[in-house]
Amino acid sequence: MNYKKLGIVVGCTAVVAALAGIIGTKFINKSEAKMEKSPAKVYYVKEITPENLIKIYDALGVELKGKVGVKVSTGEAGSRGYLKADLIGPLVQKLNGTILECNTAYAGQRNTVEDHLKVAEEHGFTKFADVDIMDAEGEMKIPVHNGKHLKYNLVGTHLDNYDSILNLAHGKGHAMGGFGANLKNQSIGIASRNGKAYIHSAGFTEDPDKAWSNLPEQQAFIESMAEAAKSVSDYFASQGKQIVYITVMNFLSVDCDCDAHQTDPVMADLGIVASTDPVANDQAFVDMVYASKDPGAKKLQERIDRQMGRHILPYAESIGLGTTKYELIELD
Repeated sequence: MNYKKLGIVVGCTAVVAALAGIIGTKFINKSEAKMEKSPAKVYYVKEITPENLIKIYDALGVELKGKVGVKVSTGEAGSRGYLKADLIGPLVQKLNGTILECNTAYAGQRNTVEDHLKVAEEHGFTKFADVDIMDAEGEMKIPVHNGKHLKYNLVGTHLDNYDSILNLAHGKGHAMGGFGANLKNQSIGIASRNGKAYIHSAGFTEDPDKAWSNLPEQQAFIESMAEAAKSVSDYFASQGKQIVYITVMNFLSVDCDCDAHQTDPVMADLGIVASTDPVANDQAFVDMVYASKDPGAKKLQERIDRQMGRHILPYAESIGLGTTKYELIELD
């Protein structure tokens, strides 16, 4: 397999250095480098196909072992941007994976197990894999280490049934978080219904009926998502289990797949990125949005900035979830 290394890495070409102000890549000297974390590898392929999804997973060089869960959004009834069965099915079947979800904290058609499974079936997920609503039989607390806002995280009890996870995210905008990709998919996406309320309220309440009337300052919510995502990473690492990360950057609406009235895409598809580092993978997605010359990209940029979306990246790095520095490797 041939790789073409693109220069988003310390000490790159002058062209990339010129882009640094746009995409936020930091260039450091040799003395600083000793204190900096090594850049993560982020693999990239432009054409979005089932074959390339498998190819980019294989490029990670990681074999997900045991019972594999694939965390993906099944999409609210009425949404259109969720990852489709014909695209992700072959990879999920290659891994003998089970689709993982948890119930929503808002009123809709995925806030009960019965309704959620019905939507998953309507959206084609049950055609190629089993679907597990992880909080169907309750929830459990997992620790949040050194969190500013969350004392713990609440996840579905079925999370313990899995030996490894593929965090398979759809990159797009989000009304509350600015954007959604791997970090959101591992925080709100893996939290139970009550856990979602706890994150959205930045630790104020576990009650979905109270969370929406007790929303915190935006920065606290963004940071709570990072803390929740790290808790899942820490919990799996403590048991010797692994998570890898893929984001499909298509149907780039300013709205999330959790929105029943999701608007049309505002810009052209960007491709697929994959990494063993969730912060680096999300950073690569955001950088591509901000470096894009597509006229519609400005709308997604405005949605992200309005909600302080990019703040999740340096904050997640500061609490040790990953690094914002990466080397982008294009697959030939």
